[in-house]
Amino acid sequence: MSWAKTYLLHAGLLEQTKRGHFTISPRGREVLGTQPPRIDNQFLSQFHEFLEFKGRSNSNGNAATASGASGSADRRTPEEALQAAYKELRDDLAGELLAQIKAMSSQFFEKLVLDLMLAMGYGGAEKTASLTGPGSDEGIDGVINEDRLGLDIVYLQAKRWENQVGRPEIQKFVGALHGKRARKGVFLTTSTFSRDANEYVATIDPKVVLIDGTRLAQLMIDFNVGVSTAQTYAVKKVDSDYFAED
Repeated sequence: MSWAKTYLLHAGLLEQTKRGHFTISPRGREVLGTQPPRIDNQFLSQFHEFLEFKGRSNSNGNAATASGASGSADRRTPEEALQAAYKELRDDLAGELLAQIKAMSSQFFEKLVLDLMLAMGYGGAEKTASLTGPGSDEGIDGVINEDRLGLDIVYLQAKRWENQVGRPEIQKFVGALHGKRARKGVFLTTSTFSRDANEYVATIDPKVVLIDGTRLAQLMIDFNVGVSTAQTYAVKKVDSDYFAED
């Protein structure tokens, strides 16, 4: 059920309304109207969103798809098969995280971004960070003090968007940074950044880091924000030192 839900979400046939709640999307209703005899990975491949999702999974370790690639899988070692399965599970989890985030409010997303930055070690030992008030941020959603006196500050902008973030939005953020005489900024979004936006931040001062939805979800997994461990597998080997005789 979990795999089916994940694939249908990525194909746009389901929508997540809130935590643990899903509904059929307009596209899903259209598909049901055609009365397909079977909905499987091959059927879902007609939707570019699903192909992009599977493409990300396959590019990260050439993981075999759930529909099976027995010929290549049989030639892999157990360790390679385990690594490939782990990468595919991780990519699917990242997709679920993004779907969950997009179903939440903008205020929740801003708090999530702050939690992630703190989990990554920003904010110093005191974990000094705060969100700006609604309507008073002037292009700034969060502030992280890297030292007790606030001499080194990182400013955050969080955009829970579906559309691509372009250069104009980044320029507004940079303008807000200049207004604070700031040197560091992080712009995070659930969508993607345009090529112009990426090229722009590479040539400016202050230093601005762009984190898109894919990277955001991966960082959440790496630093255990919004996720929990379901299973742990320990891969062991023979301890040659134990069997070494003098």
